[in-house]
Amino acid sequence: MNLPGLYIGHVDLQTEYQQLIDEGRDISSVETKFMKFFELASDSLIEYQKEIHFLFDKIKNLPLIKDYPYNEPSDLNEIRKLRPQQNNIEIKKYALNKKDLYDRILGAWLGRCAGCLLGKPVEGWKKKTMWGFLKDLNLYPLTNYFSSDIPKDIQKKYQISSEAAFINKVKYMVEDDDINYTVAGLGIIKKYGFNFKQENVAEFWLNNLPILHTFTAERVAYRNICNLISPPFSAVFRNPYREWIGAQIRADMFGYASIGYPYQAAELAWRDASISHIKNGIYGEIWVAAMLAAAPFFHDIKKIIFTGLSEIPENCRLQEAIKNVIIWYKEGMDYKEAIAKIHKRWDENNNHHWGHVISNAQIVAMGLLWGENDFEKSICRAVEACFDTDCNGATVGSIVGMMLGAKNLPSKWINPLNDKIETGISGYYLVKISKLAREVFNIYLN
Repeated sequence: MNLPGLYIGHVDLQTEYQQLIDEGRDISSVETKFMKFFELASDSLIEYQKEIHFLFDKIKNLPLIKDYPYNEPSDLNEIRKLRPQQNNIEIKKYALNKKDLYDRILGAWLGRCAGCLLGKPVEGWKKKTMWGFLKDLNLYPLTNYFSSDIPKDIQKKYQISSEAAFINKVKYMVEDDDINYTVAGLGIIKKYGFNFKQENVAEFWLNNLPILHTFTAERVAYRNICNLISPPFSAVFRNPYREWIGAQIRADMFGYASIGYPYQAAELAWRDASISHIKNGIYGEIWVAAMLAAAPFFHDIKKIIFTGLSEIPENCRLQEAIKNVIIWYKEGMDYKEAIAKIHKRWDENNNHHWGHVISNAQIVAMGLLWGENDFEKSICRAVEACFDTDCNGATVGSIVGMMLGAKNLPSKWINPLNDKIETGISGYYLVKISKLAREVFNIYLN
């Protein structure tokens, strides 16, 4: 069966190797094995799957190196014990009237779609390519959707695909995993309620989301679930992507449904994230969900960011990385300098760095801070930073859309969506954005 995406290959091995180092594991006993597999041709790895599986099963028990500086549990109760002091924040006292509540929810949906559509056609583009493309067209810095309606020499130079979701090629928000998971979150709450369990998330995926519409950690977890490996073990069993961005892009619905209650948003996000991720992979989803729950009530974006941080362990890599971005902002650093610092820390040519939750979370924080509550600036700066462009554009657009509400979003970003989303989720193949917002609104009120 020619389905290489279901085998463990070079990228999986390289990611696992670096992930172990990130987690502070002592890899001295397995380093030789990894080097052996790195040297094999890609086709040959299929013959070594049993041996690779044995290695993956062995490494889950590797000890931590001495003096590893972070404390990063995956259990919800342990996470809560290690949060900063400003935790369990409830802001429901700043009540929204029904009209404003619906407008904020709709704004979040629209903002998420617009940010995602901005970043989708350039997903995978490196900084040199994207910035060169924009400069060649006198469109730098970014201020609008990407179009493929450009001179032929530029099309050829940058190998522009006529099939990519450039704004001149689409009439609504086309299918994207970032949007699929937001709709899936809605479906999970509608079917199972706010007390849904990890197993319910897995069941919903199996019934409503085809496995090849998933990627990285989600695909591994899906494969594990099909093999009767239940959550939370589905998150760790042979899963090199357990701290990648996948859970963070699934956060939004749990924030939308918990407006005013970051604590609740964090718990819902944990239940969802823990079927496929651990540690900082989980914290990314918690952080975003809690920010969205707080977003309608604060004009100061730093307060929203800190509300999200208040729900994750104080001494974790994600907390440290986001606080560093806040420090850069307070010091008056230009946003291009901030992007340069992120690129210096993370190598966009390294798959593990490109898809990791922390590198992309820093870009989300950068987009929010240097966006200065301006929707266009926020999503453009998030996408202009490269790495996972559609994910980061979607997350930033969602948060700023929730802050501002639909009525305050620029028509140039919203009108091209034509109030429609295409998804891969059963029952939602082509649906109105306003309908989805109304469903969330009704869930929230009930």
